[in-house]
Amino acid sequence: MIRRVRKAKIIATLGPTSSDHALIRRLFAAGVDIFRLNFSHGKHSDHAARYNAIRELERESNRPVAVLADLQGPKLRVGRFEGGRVTLSKGRKFRLDLSDSPGGSSRVQLPHKEIYSVLAPGTLLLLDDGRIRLRVKACDAESADTVVETGGPLTDNKGVNLPHVTLPIAALTDKDRLDLEFAISLGVDWVALSFVQRPEDLAEARRHIGRQAALMAKLEKPAAITKLSEIIDYADGVMVARGDLGVELAPEDVPGLQKEFIGVARAKGKPVVVATQMLESMVNSPAPTRAEASDVATAVYDGADAVMLSAETASGSYPVEAVTMMDRIITRVEQDPRYRQILDADQAVPEPTGSDAITAAARRVAHTIGAAAIVTFSVSGSTTLRAARERPEVPILGLTSNIPIARRLTMVWGVHSVLAPDATDFSKMVETACQMAHHDGFAKAGDSIVITAGIPFGTPGATNTLRIVQVTAPAARK
Repeated sequence: MIRRVRKAKIIATLGPTSSDHALIRRLFAAGVDIFRLNFSHGKHSDHAARYNAIRELERESNRPVAVLADLQGPKLRVGRFEGGRVTLSKGRKFRLDLSDSPGGSSRVQLPHKEIYSVLAPGTLLLLDDGRIRLRVKACDAESADTVVETGGPLTDNKGVNLPHVTLPIAALTDKDRLDLEFAISLGVDWVALSFVQRPEDLAEARRHIGRQAALMAKLEKPAAITKLSEIIDYADGVMVARGDLGVELAPEDVPGLQKEFIGVARAKGKPVVVATQMLESMVNSPAPTRAEASDVATAVYDGADAVMLSAETASGSYPVEAVTMMDRIITRVEQDPRYRQILDADQAVPEPTGSDAITAAARRVAHTIGAAAIVTFSVSGSTTLRAARERPEVPILGLTSNIPIARRLTMVWGVHSVLAPDATDFSKMVETACQMAHHDGFAKAGDSIVITAGIPFGTPGATNTLRIVQVTAPAARK
C-alpha cells in the first residue's frame, strides 16, 4: 500500500527516457502522484502506451493515479533560414513577413498573420526565449520592420514572445483539438490548456471536455494577470508555468507573481501547480543546485498543491533521482515549524456558506481534539476541495465512489484519495470512514477522526454534516 506522508504532490512528465512500465513503477514508488503527458512532443501511439502503463500501475498498486494531458497551445515560431542559422547584429534592421522562402540575416518568416494586427511601432518581440530582442519600427497587415536591440545566433523555428500584448489567437490550435480529442478518448483526468490570456480562452476546451476531465489553465502570459480572478473561477485548477512567463516578464517579477497566483487559487479553493525548471540541472546531474532546492522549497512554503518535473523525468539521465530529491525537499519543508506558521498566516477566509462553515469547523475541531485525520465523503469532490482549502494539520482522506473524481483529487494538497463504496446511510458512512482510516494507516484503534459529508448522500456541494468518531479495532466491529 502506498501512503504519502507529505501534503504537497509531485507531477512527473513522461517521455523518451521514462516510458517503460518498470521505470514508471519506480517513479511512482519514489513519490510521483500524477503523471503528465506532454503533447508538445511525441506521437499519439507513444502517449497511449504510457497511459496504458499508468493504468496497469494503478491496478497493481490499488491506488488512484491521475494523468494530466498538457496541450501545446499556439506557440509562435519564426520560419526557416538558409543554412539553418544566422547571426543578428545589434542595430541592424530585420524584417518579419509571411513569405515562406528561407530567411537570412535581414528577414525571416513569421507565419502568424493575425499577429501583425496587434503590432505597432515600439512593440518588443523576444525570440529564442528572450535571447534575441527586436523592436518594431514600422508594420502593416503582412510584415513588420524591426531593429535588433540584442543580437546573437538564431536558428530555425525558434519561439517568439510578445510581452504585454494580448494576442488575437485562440488558445486551441488545430493540433490541440486533435490532441484533446485523443486525450479524452484515452480517459485522462486533467487537461492543461497553454497560453491562457482570458477566461474566454477556456470556453472551447470546456465544450470539448464537458465533465470528462478537469480543466487546468496554464498561467504563462502577462495578459492573464489582469484577468486572473476570472480565469481561476472558470478553471478547475491552474498551473504557474514559469517558462514563457519568465521570458515575457523581468526575472525579478516572477517570484512575486508566483506567490500572487498561488494565493488567489488557494483562496478560491482551486489546486495550483508550480512548474518549469524546478530541478533543471538534474537532467544531466544526479544532484540539484542549492538554488533549485530552494526554488522547490519556496513553492511548498507558498502553499502550492503540487510541483512539477518536466525534462528532469521526460528526457533526463536521472528521473528517479529527481523525483526522490523533490520528495525529500517537500518532506523537509513540511517538517519545518515555520511552514505551519506560514500556512496559518495565509489562511483563507471562509465564504459565508454552510459548507464553508462546516469545513472550517472541521479543521478547528481536528486541531482541538488531536484527531488523526479528517475524512470527507464527496460525489463531486467539492467537499474534499473545501477541506484542502483550509490546509488542516492532519491528513485528509477523500472518499468517493467515483473513480474519475478519486483520480482528480490526487492533485490536491493533503488529500489521500480513496475509492470507497457509496454511503447509503449515516451509520454506514461512519463505518466506512473508520475502516478506510484504519486500513490505510491513518488511524489506529482509539484514535479520533473528524468526518464531513453532505446529507442527503449524493448531493454535490452540500457539505452540511460534521461528526467526531473514535476508531475501533477491525476485530471489534460487527
